[in-house]
Order: sequence, then C-alpha cells, then structure tokens
Amino acid sequence: MDLHDGSTVTGSGGLLLRRWRPEDLPALLRAYDDPAMRRWLAVQVTGPEGAAAWLEEQRAGWAAGRRFGFAVTESGREGELLGNVVLKELDLVNGTAETGYWTTAPARGRGVASRALAALTDWAFTTFSEQGLERVELLHQIDNAASCRVAEKCGYPLGRVIPALPPAYPLDGHVHVRSSPGAALTR
Repeated sequence: MDLHDGSTVTGSGGLLLRRWRPEDLPALLRAYDDPAMRRWLAVQVTGPEGAAAWLEEQRAGWAAGRRFGFAVTESGREGELLGNVVLKELDLVNGTAETGYWTTAPARGRGVASRALAALTDWAFTTFSEQGLERVELLHQIDNAASCRVAEKCGYPLGRVIPALPPAYPLDGHVHVRSSPGAALTR
C-alpha cells in the first residue's frame, strides 16, 4: 500500500481533494483556457497532449513521492473541477516543502483556494511531520494580492521578498511560510 496514498482529503464546507484522473483532461483544458490562469501560472497547459502530459506528471510525482497534486472538487460532485492544490519540492532532509494552487474561474470568490490550502497543509503535516517536515512555503508574484490574502488566511505569514528572475518571473515575489505545529517543540 502507498503510504502517501491520500486518495481523498476532506476540507471544510464539503471540499474534497482527490488524486487527478485521466477523465479530468477536458476539465483541465477548460481551466487552462482562462486568461487568469495564463497570467499567473508559470506552467501552461495547451491541447490534449499537453493536458495528458500534465496529468502524467501528477501521477509520476505521486509514484516518486516528490509531488502530491490533488484535484479540488466537492463531496458528491467529484467530477466538477474547482481547482488544483499541490505539495511539491518535498525535502525531508531539510524539513521543507512548497505548495501551490489554482482555482477555476467559476470557483473563484467562494473560498475554495483557502479551504483547499488549509486541507492540504493539514494533510502534509499529518503525513510528513514524523519524517521531518517542519516548513511549507508558498511563493507568488508580488502583484498577486489574492494569493497573499489566501496565504495569510491559512496561517502562512510573509517570510521574505525574493528578487525578480526575468523573463519567467518579471516581478519580485513573496515567500509565505507555515511551520509545523510540532516544529517549535523539537527545537
């Protein structure tokens, strides 16, 4: 059995995080057709081949234990995609990981991002704290005020500002950091 199976994680308000499935391909393409997605995300998905490759990356990440991506849905409506939330760059030697998320256009303004991030963060610390996870970082471009609000609402205070890295990241970025509830007890 996969220790990190996490086939489903429940969040508040009936939110359900589940592993990505091949049948999510059409919904993934619709999500990436949104201009806001094209603005904020460094990785772009175009066409059925691109979506299939993205879904394979999610599957391979789980298999390798390095990337844990979840489709964000609602209980009883698991086929309706609301977004994505991911734990990535898992480095248990240094006790760190990174998180990211996006929401579909119809899901915005409903608290989906903050509920999904809260559920993922709880899952990450429950699943990996005993193996050494102490900090999860959330990075976003400095002009993404919505991501700043989500981070702060979920207990990720601003940790530092990082310089721009053009052309991929033309503006400075924020790094928000959340520490494991048990991290202070082990120091």
